[in-house]
Amino acid sequence: MGLRDWWDRLNGRAPATAPPEVVLDRVPTEADLLAALDATDASVADGAVPAPVASRVRRITRTVRETLPRVRNLGLGSAEAYAVTATATDYLPEALEAYTRLPRQWADSRPVEDGRTSLMLLVDTLDLLASTMDAIFDAAVRVDANALVVQGRFLQEKFGRTSSELP
Repeated sequence: MGLRDWWDRLNGRAPATAPPEVVLDRVPTEADLLAALDATDASVADGAVPAPVASRVRRITRTVRETLPRVRNLGLGSAEAYAVTATATDYLPEALEAYTRLPRQWADSRPVEDGRTSLMLLVDTLDLLASTMDAIFDAAVRVDANALVVQGRFLQEKFGRTSSELP
């Protein structure tokens, strides 16, 4: 706000320009995330990347697909829910894109950091994403598993016998 705007407001006049409109990004839907995963899977099909990369990518996309119906268990605003969304729409596609922009022979043979090639760096990145998505999937499923445990304990207390004690 400039001095003139301040003075105009002080004297009850409308500011010369309207404040800028804030536009927020749309939150991706589950369908958007599935479409992003489909596009990522397609980008590694038909030998577009080495087999170790393609298998890791498919593992990550499979885990994200299995996690999506359970994201609500994590809390929709949680860091884990964000990580699932970002992996599908940003982290995984950008890592692949950075690798595939490089000439294959150069990316697979020339060291770029600490003696590691771009391929090695990508594999390390994919392994990190895979282990993170596995941990998030486990956390999401554990909520349902814990509900089963709680229900079983409730019924045990209510009826007092287990299936092994029945005649």
